[in-house]
Amino acid sequence: MSTATTFQWGLGRRKSAVARVRVAPGQGGFLVNGRPIDQYFSTSQMQSDARSPLALTENAQGYDVFCNVDGGGPVGQAGAVRMGLARALKLINPTLEVALRDNGHLTRDSRMKERKKYGRKGARRGFQFSKR
Repeated sequence: MSTATTFQWGLGRRKSAVARVRVAPGQGGFLVNGRPIDQYFSTSQMQSDARSPLALTENAQGYDVFCNVDGGGPVGQAGAVRMGLARALKLINPTLEVALRDNGHLTRDSRMKERKKYGRKGARRGFQFSKR
């Protein structure tokens, strides 16, 4: 498959959130699950986190971004969108890879929820102890 297609896909993950991001040449639109980004992500921090690869590469007005996000919470979803968008931009223009990697947009955040252990109430918390 050549990279001269009209759009490019990128897959991003963070915690238990997965984002499939499609980037196409356009006017700068940004849809997440069919809704504008400012309606989907409630805080400006999450919005700027999701948009940060575009701001870093100064391509904010050159591309339309369409995201499908599933799983996790809103902060994890914003991080997944950020990674998927960075991967798609890297495929469109390989010269952007150094800048995206140096700013941590292409690095998978490997922190996950710790599993529950037997004999405990959660991952680390034990059951309540009563002496009498």
